[in-house]
Amino acid sequence: MTVALEVTVDSPAGARAARDGGADRVELCSALELGGLTPSPGALAACLGVERALPVHVLVRPRPGGFTYDDDELATSLRDVEAAVAAGAAGVVVGALRVRGGALVLDEAFLAEAVSRARAVRADVDVVLHRAVDQLAQPSAAVAVLARCGVDRVLTSGGAPRAVNGLAELAAVAEAGRAAGVQVMAGAGVRPEQVAALVAAGVHAVHLSARRPVRAAGPRVAVGAADDGAHSETDPALVAAVRAALDALPSP
Repeated sequence: MTVALEVTVDSPAGARAARDGGADRVELCSALELGGLTPSPGALAACLGVERALPVHVLVRPRPGGFTYDDDELATSLRDVEAAVAAGAAGVVVGALRVRGGALVLDEAFLAEAVSRARAVRADVDVVLHRAVDQLAQPSAAVAVLARCGVDRVLTSGGAPRAVNGLAELAAVAEAGRAAGVQVMAGAGVRPEQVAALVAAGVHAVHLSARRPVRAAGPRVAVGAADDGAHSETDPALVAAVRAALDALPSP
């Protein structure tokens, strides 16, 4: 099994850095410091226009602060799914939760509708469930729902803050995924030295943001409560290190 490398980016510069570091595809987001939100149409167009562009998957997440959404937010997300696919995205990354019996569960109706709308625009588009799955008591139990909805892949840390701390549940998700035809992608705090353990758990891909901090130069005035004058950018050296770690693994 060939294990793919996906890198989260927020700009065409990030897409180029991921490409140069050896990534197989990118996930495009905005506001990565908030866990990622839906990017602008302009950002998607710019990333698709990068020379030798990698396949671009678009995160569809209408706001930070959890994954339980009202009707307006769900409707907005469905329109964003359609727009991203129509604009040329190779995949869309979606997810929503609801409360049932006092516990969080996947919003199966939303997932099924997102898949339907995405493939009505283009039949070959990938549909991925994002880390909303890690809010569930047992992520591996959700795989059957994903298969019913037609979801291709799930991004998960095995329910842990970092993927390397969720190896047992990642292995369970991967086993369920193999049985159901759903690919599993490990993400959250992935470092080169963790790649072998993640792949040994049976995942189909690893996912990381590969960020390095950048501070604004010169005097500045804060323009918001969370504005500390810093931002981050994709580090091609870290992408390359993870690529090298994957390539160093024995052939299956």
